[in-house]
Amino acid sequence: MQYTGARIILECLKEQGVDTVFGYPGGAVLNIYNEIYSFEGIKHILTAHEQGAAHAADGYARATGKVGVCLATSGPGATNLVTGIANAYMDSIPMVAITGQVPTSLLGKDSFQEVDIIGITMPITKHNFIVKNVEDLAPTIRRAFKIARSGRPGPVLIDMPKDVTAAVYEYTPLADIDKEQSKDMCSDQLAEAIELINNSKKPVVVVGGGCNISASQEELLALAEKLKCPVCSTMMGLGAFNGNHPMYTGMLGMHGTIASNRCLVKSDLIIAIGARFSDRVISNPKTFAANKRVLHIDIDEAEVSKNIKADSWIIGDVADVLAELTKAVETKEEREWIDYALDLIKQTKERAERVLKINPKTSVNPIYVVNKIQELTKGEAVLTTEVGQNQIWATQGYTYTKPRTLITSGGLGTMGYGFGAAIGASVGLNKPVFDIAGDGSFRMNINELATAVRFNIPVKIILLNNSVLGMVRQWQNLFYDHRFSSTTLERETDFVKIAEGYGALGIKVNTNDEVEEALKKAMEYNGPVVVDFTVHQDFMASPMVAPGADISEIMTLDQE
Repeated sequence: MQYTGARIILECLKEQGVDTVFGYPGGAVLNIYNEIYSFEGIKHILTAHEQGAAHAADGYARATGKVGVCLATSGPGATNLVTGIANAYMDSIPMVAITGQVPTSLLGKDSFQEVDIIGITMPITKHNFIVKNVEDLAPTIRRAFKIARSGRPGPVLIDMPKDVTAAVYEYTPLADIDKEQSKDMCSDQLAEAIELINNSKKPVVVVGGGCNISASQEELLALAEKLKCPVCSTMMGLGAFNGNHPMYTGMLGMHGTIASNRCLVKSDLIIAIGARFSDRVISNPKTFAANKRVLHIDIDEAEVSKNIKADSWIIGDVADVLAELTKAVETKEEREWIDYALDLIKQTKERAERVLKINPKTSVNPIYVVNKIQELTKGEAVLTTEVGQNQIWATQGYTYTKPRTLITSGGLGTMGYGFGAAIGASVGLNKPVFDIAGDGSFRMNINELATAVRFNIPVKIILLNNSVLGMVRQWQNLFYDHRFSSTTLERETDFVKIAEGYGALGIKVNTNDEVEEALKKAMEYNGPVVVDFTVHQDFMASPMVAPGADISEIMTLDQE
């Protein structure tokens, strides 16, 4: 079959299982959009901005486990994808970004809307390509998808000069997509790990984002049941282990629970699974693993001993590794260690109940709002978040029991991420998705309301509106002598009117008593909704460990 390069692109996407592309047109991709016009089997979601397309592709990938795809023109279209690509790279999200480029004859001549997107994105992609010959088009796309989804996933960029998309070439459909073969684990590594676990008296399991990527919920549970030890989670790992399990201590790190942080400090062995030991988890690298051993399980050997020195490690898909470990390790019954963890878990739950009951007279308790979403959805919701206090409140007010139900920017910490991600997740899952947002973050990509309304995507924006840049202000409150420099926004923005102006439903909520009715109304509405909750500007994300302090030095900042 003789097809244009543009048609070959779409045929290859369909062949790779792509059903949705998020994008924004421009001159360099006109040939591709000309083919999209009548191509069957791939839905195109026109976003309001290219960054929204990148975040939507990212959210789609996290929610579905498939490769997300975004499409943009050359020059500014391509550079507008950069933040979204970097976000996906930091969190190991499989994504393919396709960018248009000036014709090959104009490359390197400072042509209109020409930019070296290959050079720009080299540090933030697993790999990137520029296709200069149409005969290389199909093999390159197929290789890009394989790279994006294999091993430790990540984004891949393909740059497409306009003349390549116009050229005609033979297209042969791929008979079958090669599935990645799992690699055999090193028997010496496995034996060392088994010995380390069997010799420990106070192990603790740290569940990282790799456990969500690997879909290892059953294997994690089996290991935890055999070791009978406390299990904690990084933010990216939330949902991979059932949050209702009696030995689950909660999130670990700067905004972790007292139970998680203190169990880790008292442990003699850290079993880190698919976690990269980021600074927001370890805080002080000198004290984090002091007087304890570390077993690191990861698919990426580059992560081992990068931030915390590992005494033993196993490289492989964590689901496969955990299955082998669970068969081989001894069953534990360290009663003193179990009782220590259970007592801390009890204290943590009691504190959480106290915080939920905070009922400000003229504003809303943001954790109560998130908890009410859990109650009304019976724990079946999918949540995305923006970045800041809203992100922490989303981890505290909701108990995550299933993988891929919390979609958040863990590594890059991208304000404006959650709304685009919610659009992508909702499209991928064909269900409503809640975006837990702060007013500062929501403003960054508020224009995507046009996308949600145009395609009637039922995203529910839970706007925790404190009229400040909450997390930055919190740091100014605690560490900068209350010098609130440029964090008090003082903007007279009516988010209900903005929502209505775009064609969405807007709801305003001022007290806890109004929360349930507003959420029910939002959930019943078949379309996008913005629910604007008034939150006091000094309601803090608590508890918290000061930057660089030992994670045992945890501050509770609860206030009425």
